Amino acid sequence: MDDSTLNGKPFKITNVTREIRKGVVANSLSDLTSKVCEKFGYDDEVSVVLEVDGTEIDDEEYFATLEPHTNLMILKGDQKWCQPSPPCRISTDQVDDIKGGPELAGLVGKLKQNLCHVSLLGAPDLELLSDMDPDSLVDITFPDKIFLEQLKEASSRFLSEKRQAQDALELLRLYHEKETEEREVQPELIN
Repeated sequence: MDDSTLNGKPFKITNVTREIRKGVVANSLSDLTSKVCEKFGYDDEVSVVLEVDGTEIDDEEYFATLEPHTNLMILKGDQKWCQPSPPCRISTDQVDDIKGGPELAGLVGKLKQNLCHVSLLGAPDLELLSDMDPDSLVDITFPDKIFLEQLKEASSRFLSEKRQAQDALELLRLYHEKETEEREVQPELIN
């Protein structure tokens, strides 16, 4: 056995948000998880994955094959690995004149990385997007005005569909209340 096996190997550890990074030297997977829990202040069980692709490291044999300084991610509870999304690098000075300001620019920046998330947005974010002026964002965020126009149109559509669904649910609730009232009144009429 060489000295690196006795003393352990160094690893670069991050949390699921990739906001915290710590260095840990460990000679086994169980050693690593106990040290990480201590450093990150986790009480729960944790799982260890490769930061680059989310491959779970769940046995000592695989752990032993890892190179020193491998980037690892710690997941606790039901957290799942996800690819890193680049931050939106727009200064607040650039977006002060935009309706929606930094919030809108940040939202557009995130959606540019994964447009599928537009369907998961709530009404306030969808309203912000559907009210945006693509011309005011095109110079400072993205040179792609067509993307911004399509994002605005898609947001308007999703917002409309959400409102229609809410209206339909409200009608069903009112119908159910009316039915319940009528059932309560009918037995009184029979007696």
